[in-house]
Amino acid sequence: MPDSILPIRRALISVSDKTGLIILANALSSAGIILLSTGGTAKALREAGFDVTDVSEVTGFPEIMDGRVKTLHPSIHGGLLAKRDSQAHMGAINEHHIEPIDLLVVNLYPFEQVVAGNPTNQTAIENIDIGGPAMIRASAKNHDFVTVITDPEQYPALIEELSVSSGTSLAYRRALAQKAFARTSSYDHAINSWMASHLETGEYAKSEPDLQINAPAIQTLRYGENPHQSATIYATDLSVPSVLTAKQIQGKPLSYNNVNDTDAALKLISEFSNPTVAIIKHANPCGVASADTLSDAWKAAYHCDSVSAFGGIIATNRILDEETASLITSIFSEVVIAPDATSKACDILSSKPNIRLLLTGSMPNPEKPFNQVRTILGGLLVQSRDTAIVTEDTLSLVTKRQPTKSEIADMLFAWRVAKHVKSNAIIYVKEQSTAAIGAGQMSRLDSSRIAAQKAKDMAQEHGWEKPRTVGSVVASDAFFPFPDGLLAAVDAGATAVIQPGGSMRDDAVIQAADDAGIAMAFTSIRHFNH
Repeated sequence: MPDSILPIRRALISVSDKTGLIILANALSSAGIILLSTGGTAKALREAGFDVTDVSEVTGFPEIMDGRVKTLHPSIHGGLLAKRDSQAHMGAINEHHIEPIDLLVVNLYPFEQVVAGNPTNQTAIENIDIGGPAMIRASAKNHDFVTVITDPEQYPALIEELSVSSGTSLAYRRALAQKAFARTSSYDHAINSWMASHLETGEYAKSEPDLQINAPAIQTLRYGENPHQSATIYATDLSVPSVLTAKQIQGKPLSYNNVNDTDAALKLISEFSNPTVAIIKHANPCGVASADTLSDAWKAAYHCDSVSAFGGIIATNRILDEETASLITSIFSEVVIAPDATSKACDILSSKPNIRLLLTGSMPNPEKPFNQVRTILGGLLVQSRDTAIVTEDTLSLVTKRQPTKSEIADMLFAWRVAKHVKSNAIIYVKEQSTAAIGAGQMSRLDSSRIAAQKAKDMAQEHGWEKPRTVGSVVASDAFFPFPDGLLAAVDAGATAVIQPGGSMRDDAVIQAADDAGIAMAFTSIRHFNH
């Protein structure tokens, strides 16, 4: 085994991102470390006054093919890969006049940033680094003897390590090696993803390409859904407004359940264009409402199920204002997420320091496609996101009584909410506000009955003359297999129904709606959400 602390005598530096380069070079030069470099990096170091040896002087071969070939040479890779405690390796070093390289500092051509700008295929391909990953992998493999740096953010720790130990420890080199392989893996993933989506492969294309997931860990949580479970947040796309990219203004760190529920709230609230408030509990909405103002939307959403709203997640699709913030602080909430908040609203929420306030800056696009991944024993289930949108023009009106304009508006509102309620889902809506929600039951009839009972409970609690389901419309995320679920909605006071249709007993369900004198529309789209 090598000694734990190894001195650094020669360093090879070849970086695309030159952030912190001069500070690092100064530290290395002050420590008496010989600097090797290539192309633009060597030029930048010389202009800063450092003595630098070109890699071409070491290899005895010039850079060729527009710089495509410069470090792919035994004098470089032998210097990186030689095991210092191997007589055979050191014999080869001496025989071929190769000098060991103890430190490699490389960051790669900015392929990810380049392809984000939608370049030509040729431009993207020219930004695929070849020599850099090869050197990184060689150094990481030989981490017993070589220190490998792949990110400017690692420079301060390296400088500190050198100042304290006059070398690097084995534990430190191992940690850097792991990060180095993670970087080359991430880089290859980006190239693979771009090629799969941009290069025409004609008849040789696979109908279902292998799934490649690159998700760096960005936060370890205290625990998962329960204290005995571990949990970590991994990022797959930090370019979209999300819980991961939101700025936390106040409150404790988010828990696993907070992240999951707040994500559900943000996805739901992004569906609506008018001022809207959604209250989420255990990833299910317990109240959603649109109104002329956020404060009115809050009141309507809260009255859908004020019992379940306690300890929930509050989401808005508008800047959080002072009046709405005051209403929110009237109950205990875990998280408030909004695109922004006024300074007065922030001041009001600060009186409740346990409320976590997250500001996203903007709203995510509800129609942006992405893959949803779920683990199963031994594998993964992957499906495309449910981005289906139903409009008035796409509805099939199947009953004798046609719905009114206001009923159609409420039906479409209810249908958007249904997409985000766990199946089996029943959603009553009146005047752009949920009147009752039944979620996650094994029977659609049970969901209908539970929602109706919740509405009765709310009427009793608030002293209303009748439940808000009276005169409402109802949405069912899947078809009614029997008339009983629809009749339960009629009993609750619904006057119109929106559902996918497609049951073998559609005729019987339509007849039941006609007999009850209510309107019904089919969407031909199902919104199961398991």
